Formats: sequence, structure tokens, C-alpha cells
Amino acid sequence: MQTQTMEKATPAAAEEAIALWREEIDGIDAELLDLFNRRARCAIEIGMIKRRHNLAVDVPEREAGVVARVVGQNEGPLDNQAIMRLFEVVIGESRIAERAVLG
Repeated sequence: MQTQTMEKATPAAAEEAIALWREEIDGIDAELLDLFNRRARCAIEIGMIKRRHNLAVDVPEREAGVVARVVGQNEGPLDNQAIMRLFEVVIGESRIAERAVLG
């Protein structure tokens, strides 16, 4: 929905538009939840393989590379600092899940 159109809309139309956008956000949140958990499961699998082969579980260079890659792909509207913070948290939480499973 265009912002210009909403500037002249009635309060009822505005509430309807807000409800539609919130529904969209709720769907995105559900997708994010699924993606966060899928990502954590992948990290756990990688950790299990590393443990079986006596490889270092934590690889800070890899994590830094992931953050750099996604920052390089960022087209906004979130700025690069926001993307860095988000992915640092996602990576950190995946690491916590991995350690919980691996011990």
C-alpha cells in the first residue's frame, strides 16, 4: 500500500492497512523462527562432524567471514551495523545451541 494513499485515508482504512502489514510481519516472524532453528541445526551437525574428527569447533575467522559476507550483500533499509549486530547474535545463539548438544 502506498504511503501517499494512506495520508488521505480514513482512520478505519488506516487501521485495516496496519492490520495487513502486521499480518505480513507475523508471517515473516514465523519464517525467521524456522530459519533460525534450521541454521542452529546445521551448526550442531557441523559441530558433531568437527568433534568426530578432532577439529576446532570454534573458528572465529569463519564467523567473521559470514558477517562480512552478509554485510556485503546488504541492500537496506537496515544499515550495515544493524546487520552486523543481528548476525553476531544469530551466530552466538547457534554456538550456544551447539555447545548445549555437544557438551
